[in-house]
Amino acid sequence: MAIVLVIPAHNEEKTIGAVVSRCRQVLPEAEVVVVDDASTDETARRAHRAGALVLPLPLRMGYWGALQTGLLYGFRRGCSYLVTLDADGQHPPEEIEKLLAPLEKGEAEVVIGACPARGGPSKKLAWRFFRLLTGIAVEDLTSGFRAYHRRALALLVSEELLVFDNADLATLFLLRHHGLRLREVPVTMSPRQAGESKLFASPRGVIRYLLASLVLSLSKR
Repeated sequence: MAIVLVIPAHNEEKTIGAVVSRCRQVLPEAEVVVVDDASTDETARRAHRAGALVLPLPLRMGYWGALQTGLLYGFRRGCSYLVTLDADGQHPPEEIEKLLAPLEKGEAEVVIGACPARGGPSKKLAWRFFRLLTGIAVEDLTSGFRAYHRRALALLVSEELLVFDNADLATLFLLRHHGLRLREVPVTMSPRQAGESKLFASPRGVIRYLLASLVLSLSKR
């Protein structure tokens, strides 16, 4: 059973080493891949030193561009399961087994690690709005802590997935359209240990995210 753990990272030198080390301790049989999104600090070096395979991007591609690089790598490596997690320490590697269990039992092709309590009032309101609009019954829509079966991974690296600034909803729409089973499992998440959110770094970023998600949701309806 080949497992690949993909960690997109941009200027996460303060946390990436610890995240990689914990991943290797929890799942020593897994390949840990850090996609370095043109960092200007020691992210790549510290990830490599901790034992990760580092895929350096020469140009800044953003979170989803970096993530898709990792997804494509895992698919071409022939992995059975692929797990995505953040480089900032919010997603505990110790919870990865919870995400893998439904895949291994054949109960789902996609598993999302959900922690709705981490969202503030505005984020929870946005989640509720998009659940009503899209009909996608996912509590934690923006969780990047996800596990994919190879069948789901094949779709995510196909040309069907149009990439906006983020593809939270686009991914879920695509998987639902093809009849793949999705499950959420409750996990604990830690507060960000350093840096700032790549998706919600500013009010402008939040508005841009909401507008892109709204257009996508309406087009699918």
